[in-house]
Amino acid sequence: MIRLLVFAGLLYLLYVFGKRAISPGSAMSLTEAARVLDVAPDADPATIVEAHKRLIAKVHPDAGGTSPLATQVNQARDILLRNISSR
Repeated sequence: MIRLLVFAGLLYLLYVFGKRAISPGSAMSLTEAARVLDVAPDADPATIVEAHKRLIAKVHPDAGGTSPLATQVNQARDILLRNISSR
């Protein structure tokens, strides 16, 4: 059952972002970042970090995920946390 949920999550991320890797220079909007981590765009830091930990455990290459997916998840976390510090 858990494998099915992980697989469904990976498919969802591929659907949302296509099969492209997000390079460090490319822009991900705040809304996209919130969608990736499944949090509100104005979520508090603890919620963002917890959502990141939960998702990165599933999409990390060491856990059977891919590097592009892990990059997207990490970038989403960074964008959301940067948004908090700029409020």
